[in-house]
Amino acid sequence: MSTVKVTETSFKNEVLDADVPVLVDFWAEWCGPCKMIGPALEELATEYDGRLKVAKVNVDDHPSVAAQYGVRGIPALFMFKGGEVVSNRTGAAPKASLKGWIEETV
Repeated sequence: MSTVKVTETSFKNEVLDADVPVLVDFWAEWCGPCKMIGPALEELATEYDGRLKVAKVNVDDHPSVAAQYGVRGIPALFMFKGGEVVSNRTGAAPKASLKGWIEETV
């Protein structure tokens, strides 16, 4: 499974109502660090298929979702479980670090 693009209209269904934990990546096309972690997030989406969903929200296209969660810097990663934020982090990180965060959070 690859990452899922989420919009303001699909956020509730794809993230809040998901039956597995969801890692949401708030990003933008112009953001260098966002582009750096993109491939790692794609790989993690495949590795955790069925156990974790990785969703991407473009903050330029869907600013109200980012504002709702207080996103001020990107990339901003939020982990949702049962419709609630259980952890978040801001900034790029290597795949191993992201994987460690997922393991301790999920």
